[in-house]
Amino acid sequence: MPAPKKGKGRAGGQSRPGRALALILIAMVALTGGMFLSGNTKPRLGIDLAGGTSITLQAKNQPGKPNAINKTNMDTAVSIIERRVNGLGVSEAEVQTQGDRNIIVNIPKGTDSKQAQEQVGTTAQLYFRPVLTVTDGGATPTGTESPSATGSEEPDATPSAKASSDGTASDSGSTPSADATTQGRAVTGALKEDGTPTPGASDGAAASETPDPATAALEKKFTELDCSKPSARAKAGEGVAPEDPTVACSSEGDAKYILGPAEVSGTDVDDAKAQFDQQRGIWLVSMDFTDKGSKKFQAITKKLSAQQSPQNQFAISLDGEVVSAPQVNSTLTGSAEISGSFSQQSAEDLANVLSYGALPLSFQEQSVTTVSAALGGDQLRAGLIAGAIGLALVVIYLVAYYRGLAFIALLSLGVSGVLSYTIMALLGPAIGFALNLPAVCGAIVAIGITADSFIVYFERVRDEIREGRTLRPAIERGWPRARRTILVSDFVSFLAAAVLFLVTVGKVQGFAFTLGLTTLLDVVVVFFFTKPVLTMMGGTKFFSSGHPWSGLDPKRLGAKPPLRRSRRVNAPIDHPKEA
Repeated sequence: MPAPKKGKGRAGGQSRPGRALALILIAMVALTGGMFLSGNTKPRLGIDLAGGTSITLQAKNQPGKPNAINKTNMDTAVSIIERRVNGLGVSEAEVQTQGDRNIIVNIPKGTDSKQAQEQVGTTAQLYFRPVLTVTDGGATPTGTESPSATGSEEPDATPSAKASSDGTASDSGSTPSADATTQGRAVTGALKEDGTPTPGASDGAAASETPDPATAALEKKFTELDCSKPSARAKAGEGVAPEDPTVACSSEGDAKYILGPAEVSGTDVDDAKAQFDQQRGIWLVSMDFTDKGSKKFQAITKKLSAQQSPQNQFAISLDGEVVSAPQVNSTLTGSAEISGSFSQQSAEDLANVLSYGALPLSFQEQSVTTVSAALGGDQLRAGLIAGAIGLALVVIYLVAYYRGLAFIALLSLGVSGVLSYTIMALLGPAIGFALNLPAVCGAIVAIGITADSFIVYFERVRDEIREGRTLRPAIERGWPRARRTILVSDFVSFLAAAVLFLVTVGKVQGFAFTLGLTTLLDVVVVFFFTKPVLTMMGGTKFFSSGHPWSGLDPKRLGAKPPLRRSRRVNAPIDHPKEA
């Protein structure tokens, strides 16, 4: 009797299938209840299914900052871009990193995609720089123009500083060209007045006569700069540190500047908002500085107010372009205004990016994909039809080949479907998971993976029956071998999904994520539902008697006669006696 007790003890965990079924039932009820309580009864659909715009941004290397692209800066950029997009009134935008240097921005339908595209890619590096020289925007400078800009101060004791400008350089009519030598002297003189050192100049020598190489390079860059070309405007101040002088163009391209080192930066801005000036009838952007920024702004305006034009102007530079260059006639503090040829929309956009700060990295737009809601609906229907066809083929195969066992397989597929649906619905608000078309494909592939696990177990049990064992022992003896095969197969599938998720970006990750998730659920369903249900069904007459429609008929399976152990008895051996 010890042998049967040992077998019963070994199968003890499997002879009580009710426990496993109770656990998975509790999990299903908890997940379903959580889904309804959260109000998220449907998985969040991706852009390709719901419609909208998907923008892929790639971080660019920063001049002089080889380690700028790191996790901290990428996470900061995601946070800023998310606030910017939400500032447009978008409530369900998705912003997330993909890989080491990519950011994916998914904006749902109903949003101005062009406006959002401009917002997410704008670095919004804001600097207040003193103006050293200003000319028209052509490649040959005139050296005589001065912007029409005014400055004012509030009359109270602690004035709210206001600086306004139309942001353009006025032309005196004729545009006489200045030769390179004259222009070089003007540039060098401006740098000298600003206090920028010229180490190449000897004591007692004029800086304009012996400019250092950096000044000479700046002069040449300024002389050759043609602000009428958008590409030249974008690259004018590229790679220049805030503490160095630079050249820049106006946003309209009709003026170009030599600017001194930045005195105030965008990090010193506490808040910004678009306002309409009733008196002047224009839109402007008002900015409030932090305490530290207010002191900096007061210091620079005090310095500039003592200078002559154009050195009494400060340029408000946004991403390397001068959006405004007002004159300063007195010391200002507290706040500032940026005015120019703003529409309501452009003023609100500028205020939005300034309110949430500059991005710590520069980004290059890799791709922009726009999907209409109608096209997304068609893709979703096509995916669901493909899934239904795949499921129908699996059902037909199971019924035709496994007959009664197909009922257990279909119940298991149903449990797997409920778990997958509820988890995907809950993961939407939890981690921002969105069900896109590749993810639907991953779920369809998972149907085959799950069915394969059932088939492995069923075949192990049928093999045991072919060896002459009855159903109950066959179920228990076939499980260890089937379990090992299922775990190895699912591990390989999960490993492939994990590697695909880590090395890819964009929508392919949706496929990998869904495939990995359903692979894990396959293990849960087989261990906590399929095996216990088959154990329980093995005690019913329909299956245990080997009904022809049970799928376990010994005659159809070609079973051998029942195994019987025979004890071999050795006959006594007579040893010859020695004589």
